[in-house]
Amino acid sequence: MAEGERQAPPDSSEETPAATQNFIIPKKEIHTVPDMGKWKRSQAIEKLVALLNTLDRWIDETPPVDQPSRFGNKAFRTWYAKLDQEAENLVATVVPTHLAAAVPEVAVYLKESVGNSTRIDYGTGHEAAFAAFLCCLCKIGVLRVDDQIAIVFKVFNRYLEVMRKLQKTYRMEPAGSQGVWGLDDFQFLPFIWGSSQLIDHPYLEPRHFVDEKAVNENHKDFMFLECILFITEMKTGPFAEHSNQLWNISAVPTWSKVNQGLIRMYKAECLEKFPVIQHFKFGSLLPIHPVSLC
Repeated sequence: MAEGERQAPPDSSEETPAATQNFIIPKKEIHTVPDMGKWKRSQAIEKLVALLNTLDRWIDETPPVDQPSRFGNKAFRTWYAKLDQEAENLVATVVPTHLAAAVPEVAVYLKESVGNSTRIDYGTGHEAAFAAFLCCLCKIGVLRVDDQIAIVFKVFNRYLEVMRKLQKTYRMEPAGSQGVWGLDDFQFLPFIWGSSQLIDHPYLEPRHFVDEKAVNENHKDFMFLECILFITEMKTGPFAEHSNQLWNISAVPTWSKVNQGLIRMYKAECLEKFPVIQHFKFGSLLPIHPVSLC
């Protein structure tokens, strides 16, 4: 319709009778500055969080089974089978109907992002698949540039919470872990984004993330420190022994240098490693030539 052209009023016979509508008294919803998120956040962000909430609920509905082996609880396969069956339906709740043709391709990355159901393990390759899932949603226009902070600190953070619950509930093995010489058994990206969040912080420096008091007081606000807290909950012994790489990183003077070093390390240890990339799936949204991982 041409701009400025008036649309004809709808036929009153097609309007819903007032008696059948559910009316409410309008009320204030924005009480504090953080409440602005309700207004500003895109619907796609809310739908993605709801999708992850569904995965979380399925964990509660699929308790671990009794088995001789301590690690790799087979109930994970039951949980994964449900995701495998419902993945396209879940993605369809996020993708608008006019982009429905993209759903099967995008859903592959969601299924790849939660671990391997045969080995019952999880690692940075699976984490990369979730980043690819988000990247695909950006490429088809579901997620926007304005969503970039919420993508990391709302969606990806919720994804981390669900993955940690999976790892603890089903005692998943680390996929391709380098032990004490690796950055972390399961994750890498939250250390990159978490360190960027702390650049120019007025008092928290890299040396503070090995300080138990500093971590306990600030982990809820900073992704990097939440990662450190999870490590200390899952591992025993001196931090310098079970997480030697991170211990060394704590000696770097600034968060910007930490961030730059982690980006280089991620490229070398994840994106350029055959054991990781051999499992990565390529399609029309993320073609192998040119390589494009956002």
